[in-house]
Amino acid sequence: MKDKVIVITGASAGIGEQLAEVCYARGARVVLAARNAETLGALAKRLGDRAFAVPTDVSKREDNEQLRARAIEKFGQVDVWVANAGRGISRPVSQLTEADVDDMMTTNFKSVLFAIQAVLPHFKERSRGHLIAVSSMLGRIPFAPIRSAYSASKAAVNSLMTSLRVELRPQFSGIHASVVLPGVVATEFGNNALHGGPDSRSFPGAQPASEVATVIADLIEKPRAEVYTRPQLREMAANYYSAEDVSEIEAGFGGPPPR
Repeated sequence: MKDKVIVITGASAGIGEQLAEVCYARGARVVLAARNAETLGALAKRLGDRAFAVPTDVSKREDNEQLRARAIEKFGQVDVWVANAGRGISRPVSQLTEADVDDMMTTNFKSVLFAIQAVLPHFKERSRGHLIAVSSMLGRIPFAPIRSAYSASKAAVNSLMTSLRVELRPQFSGIHASVVLPGVVATEFGNNALHGGPDSRSFPGAQPASEVATVIADLIEKPRAEVYTRPQLREMAANYYSAEDVSEIEAGFGGPPPR
């Protein structure tokens, strides 16, 4: 990872902040993106001269384009782009409004699409690069009804990244597209959810953001298509999709909404 240029969105807190610290400690040059300019700037200052803050609203296509341009202007290239920014929701399907769905799809799905389309030409010019989308276990198994539209947006991200891998494979095998699937993470994700919600840090067994960051950093050093941040999440997905009738497994749902 030494000297790689890594763009991290949602870098001002939680998983993104922890990932910036881990990557910087491993010798990377990190481009930090988030909407909170003050917090972002403080993080860059704390890390050192290999960190560069670019205030960014990833829900806007032009901001993603500017982020790519400023990263290349500063460091000459982009090697890895981690699309980590996202937001939850606390509303079941029966209560969703059009505005709720638009918010979830813009923040969680379109932001990833914009990131891909912003950096992919640069990766193609270099015939290498790595796109990483931080998704959610809820994108694989939507077992928390109050996260309905969030789950749907993350499922769309999973599908988008798979389609991208298949598109790139014949001609650009040096460009990797990966999905990270965390469960419950001890961040302020729940507090920041649309319509409020339970504090993710209050759930027993919530995974520390630093652990998730280490999983992502390891993925950067050894790319693969998908990674679950805990082994039991992979086992859960395998059991669900191999079941003859998934409704029997769904009958046992009811745990906390993961991030």
